[in-house]
Amino acid sequence: MAEHETLLLAEKLRLDYGGKVVADGLNLAIHRAEITAIIGPNGSGKSTLLKALARLLRPGAGSLKLQGKDLWALPEKEVAQKIAFMPQSASIPPDLTVAEVLRMGRLPYRSFWSSWQAGDDVICQKMMELTGLEAFAQRSMGELSGGERQRARLALALVQEPQILLLDEPTTYLDICHQLELMAIVTKLHEETGLTVVMVLHDLNQAVRYSQRLVAMKEGRILADGEVDEVFSCELVRQLYGVENEIKTVEVQGEVQQVFFPSAVMGL
Repeated sequence: MAEHETLLLAEKLRLDYGGKVVADGLNLAIHRAEITAIIGPNGSGKSTLLKALARLLRPGAGSLKLQGKDLWALPEKEVAQKIAFMPQSASIPPDLTVAEVLRMGRLPYRSFWSSWQAGDDVICQKMMELTGLEAFAQRSMGELSGGERQRARLALALVQEPQILLLDEPTTYLDICHQLELMAIVTKLHEETGLTVVMVLHDLNQAVRYSQRLVAMKEGRILADGEVDEVFSCELVRQLYGVENEIKTVEVQGEVQQVFFPSAVMGL
């Protein structure tokens, strides 16, 4: 893999969750302007690792550094200005409007005595337009469809103007139209602004199509880490999931893509 500036560095991480060691000895470097997909079976530690990178879970051992500085020693507001996290689901009061929810995302840029600035409105409006929510600005969250709510959660993360966007299974529970819509938004923002994206995905075809780098996890360990074309293979899928499979190269709308086809559970 070509050398890139490292924004977020995890070294020898041990992650504990619910009194259990979920992962140990993890090393991972997140590079600027790169889209990374973390893949692996349920219980492999993917979401736990993402929470650690978001500073929502303190490691039991090891270190996490944001641009060379201890992540846990930095002020919370500074971290929130650089890292935004979009969970699988978020409990947002259903009576809040989309506009009110997005305003919450500007809190990292305001002090106790500062007031709402015109620049905050510009950012919120920009992210509503990017996520196609302009017509829903005064709608309450409770009135939105599942796809619309997910776009609002994405917009909430984006108004933080982060350098790093962390997405935990962003397309889960969405129909195929809303899945493609959300991934297109993320890709567009990455291409236009150089946003660094790390996302946990279960859909291998989405992971291969929308990312440049794959991190494959199983039982709390990283089995593979590299550019998609280098690491994605039938053998890797067998190791991760115990599934016989085929990977074909196809051309879709002039773009060459790898497509994964599962065939059978190994040994059955």
